[in-house]
Amino acid sequence: MPADPARAASPVAPCRYGVDVLTHADTPARPAARAARTRAWLCWLAVAPGVVWAAVRLPGLERGPAVQAVAFTPYVAAWTLVPLLLALALRRRWPAAVAALVAAALIAVVVPRAVPSAQPPAGGPTLRVLTANLLAGAADAGTVVGLVRDLRVDVLAVQEFTPGAAAELDRLGLAALLPHRQLNPQVGTVGSGLYARFPIAGGGIRQHRGGWGFTQAYGTITPPGGPPVRVESVHPSAPYALDQVGFWRADLAAQPPATPDAGLSILAGDFNATLDHAPLRDLLATGYVDAADATGTGLVGTWGPYDGDPIPPVTIDHVLADRRIAVRSVSVRAVPGSDHRAVLAELRLPAA
Repeated sequence: MPADPARAASPVAPCRYGVDVLTHADTPARPAARAARTRAWLCWLAVAPGVVWAAVRLPGLERGPAVQAVAFTPYVAAWTLVPLLLALALRRRWPAAVAALVAAALIAVVVPRAVPSAQPPAGGPTLRVLTANLLAGAADAGTVVGLVRDLRVDVLAVQEFTPGAAAELDRLGLAALLPHRQLNPQVGTVGSGLYARFPIAGGGIRQHRGGWGFTQAYGTITPPGGPPVRVESVHPSAPYALDQVGFWRADLAAQPPATPDAGLSILAGDFNATLDHAPLRDLLATGYVDAADATGTGLVGTWGPYDGDPIPPVTIDHVLADRRIAVRSVSVRAVPGSDHRAVLAELRLPAA
C-alpha cells in the first residue's frame, strides 16, 4: 500500500509502541548549543578586563585615567585568577588559555615585590633613612620624633612640611636628634625638609614647575667611615585629575637620575607613583633599586587613604637607593594625622 502523504509530511515519526518521538531537528541539541555559547561569552567577558589591563600595564602605556587605575595592579593580578578558574570550571578551552596567560603576566610583575633579592657587597656604615608625608603639617609630630628616636634614624625626609610642623618637631626634641637640616617649610602642601644626624653639604631647594609646584629639599651627607651620599626629599605632583597627569609625568622625569659611575644618591619621599607606573620604572632603570622591593616588602601599602573610604592601600612612598648600596630592611609605620605611612629603610653603604 502506498505511504500516507499526510503521515510522511509530519515532523513526528511513529513509535512502534504508540508513543511519538522527536525528529533530529527538534532534539535537545539546540538548547545545549545555546547554553555552550552563553558559557563561552560569559568566560570571554570575565577575561576581557584582565587582557586590557595587561595590554596597558606591561608596555607602560598608561594615559589619562589609566594612570590612577594602574596603581591597583597588584589587586587586579590577584583577581585574574577568578576568570581563569571560571573558564576551567566551565571547560572553555580558549578563554582558559587566554586567562592563564594574563594571570601569569600580571602575577609575574607583582610577585617579585614580595620576594627578597640578593644585595651587593657593602662594607661601609649603616644609614637609616625615614620618609614621611606630613599632610600639610597635620601629622602627629610626637610620633615622627618618636620614630626618629626609637629607630635611630640618621636621615629624615619630610613632605607637605609647614612652619607649624617645623616648630613642633623641634619643640619635641628633633633638633637634638637630627641637628643638621635643609628646610623649606611652607603653608599648605608644597613645603619640603631634610634632617640629618651628620652635616649637610651642598644643600638646596628646588621647585617643580606647574602642577602643585611642590618643592624638594636636598643635600649631601658623609657618615663617619662612609662615602658621600646625596639625599633628596621627593614629592612630584599627584595625578589626581586628568589635567594634572602631564605635570605628574614631567615631575617624575625631572627627578635626579642615579649616577652609577659617580657619586651615590638616595631619593626618599612621596613619589605619587607605584612600581606599576612606567615613569617610576624609568627612574629606577637609571641605577636605583626600590628598597621595599629589594627586601620583599614592596606590596605593603603606604597610602590608603585611611579615613574609611573604600580605596585599598597602594604603595606610593618609596626609598630609592643607588644599586651599589645594600638594603638590609624596610618597615612601614603608621603616623596619626597623615593619610600616608612613614617608610624606614636601613641601608648599608659601600666602604669609603
